[in-house]
Amino acid sequence: MSGKASNTAGIGKMVLAAAVAFAFTFSLVPLYRIACEKVFGIRLDNTAVDASTLSGAAAEARMVTVEFDGGVNSSLPWSFRPNQVRMQVQVGEQYETTYYAHNDSDHSIVGTATPSVAPARASGYFAKTECFCFTAQTLTAGETRDMPVRFIIDPSLPADVKTITLSYTFFKNDVLTEREQATALVAAPSSVPHAAP
Repeated sequence: MSGKASNTAGIGKMVLAAAVAFAFTFSLVPLYRIACEKVFGIRLDNTAVDASTLSGAAAEARMVTVEFDGGVNSSLPWSFRPNQVRMQVQVGEQYETTYYAHNDSDHSIVGTATPSVAPARASGYFAKTECFCFTAQTLTAGETRDMPVRFIIDPSLPADVKTITLSYTFFKNDVLTEREQATALVAAPSSVPHAAP
């Protein structure tokens, strides 16, 4: 009986450790968001904005420089960068740019992008109408993808802000990766044909 009790205790410890690891991994992106917004004053807005609400505003012919930046967390074996480093945009008009992403590994990986806007006080005037940061992204082994971003600069952006930087950092999303692996195991055939002798 002591062997069964020991096995039950061991399984309980493993389940507890898995739950703690799951909770920790799941909380990384929200913790990053809290640190950026509360500690550093950087607003991370992942909600889509209706383009008509901003483009309908009376926008003067004011031009602003938008710079693009991108990187990956060290645990994510992807290459990720903007296809265009800089563009001149008119406030109140919608624009589109793309980011290059490539999975350098030999297996599928799920990544989640966290955006930031600098200077921080410009973040409330930078509206993304379409963004790959709204959902987790899965790249298969060796897959390359151009990821679009559509945005509008609000015409009420303070006049002294001449340049805005949009930056993304991709993080490995271990929670979704584990789910996908579990789904793949369930969907896999139960028997593998043996090679002829």
